[in-house]
Amino acid sequence: MKDLHTNTPLVTRTQGTGNDLVFLHGWGMNSGAFTSFIPYLTNSFRVTTIDLPGFGENAQHVPSPYDAESLAQMIAPYIPPESIVVGWSLGGLVAQRLALIGKEFRGLALKGLVTIASTPRFIAGPCWPGIAGDLLAMFESQLESNYNRTLERFLAIQAMGSDTARQDIKAIRGHISEYPEPDQHALKQGLRILSTEDLRQDIGRITVPTLRLYGRLDSLVPTSGIDRICELHPQADTVVLPHAAHAPFISHPQQSADILFSFASSVYQQKAS
Repeated sequence: MKDLHTNTPLVTRTQGTGNDLVFLHGWGMNSGAFTSFIPYLTNSFRVTTIDLPGFGENAQHVPSPYDAESLAQMIAPYIPPESIVVGWSLGGLVAQRLALIGKEFRGLALKGLVTIASTPRFIAGPCWPGIAGDLLAMFESQLESNYNRTLERFLAIQAMGSDTARQDIKAIRGHISEYPEPDQHALKQGLRILSTEDLRQDIGRITVPTLRLYGRLDSLVPTSGIDRICELHPQADTVVLPHAAHAPFISHPQQSADILFSFASSVYQQKAS
């Protein structure tokens, strides 16, 4: 297991031209999850994807401790100046950490933050809707014996409720299989992040323009918790797609792209003025 200071740089991929969007994927995945969505954006933006440390082409980079803050610190130097960071699910926790460390870390200056199907705290608790703790424990137990089967079940839960669930799962699975498999420690600790990370007392300090995009049918980030998140981070914009689940950019790519384009255009127009 490596610390934050690895000898080789992280792998990033960039497509398109324009203002910068940086995408961070969810647990068990890699940047392949965004393959079919990126073409909706590259006529207007320069899109960079970064595999989270321990995943995909960055599987050999495993920070210690493996937590959201360490992941954010490792990724920060690779984010172009004045970027909007878009984090999906677990990637949304890392993106929120990036927004919080802001200029305190190596001159990082984000222009905006977008979370997709993400939250400051994933696990359910008193007066807080979320993922049942025993479900995450089950995934962690299954992970010991079969990563691929565990990922299949996780994908099925993510797509549950969507009219295009079967197609959504097939699309994500096909694209992420083109990348290297994740590091086992990163997989296990990634689940631990989902069960322990709690940014509820911190997100009110996020000062960059923020958009939080949800799917109404999402079983991992229940819409019953959105009002609580709005109370904690009232300056953020909130959009709920009524027919989407945990991966709205897969099930509703054009609608998701339009929402993202509108937000990003507004953010960069503020910069110009």
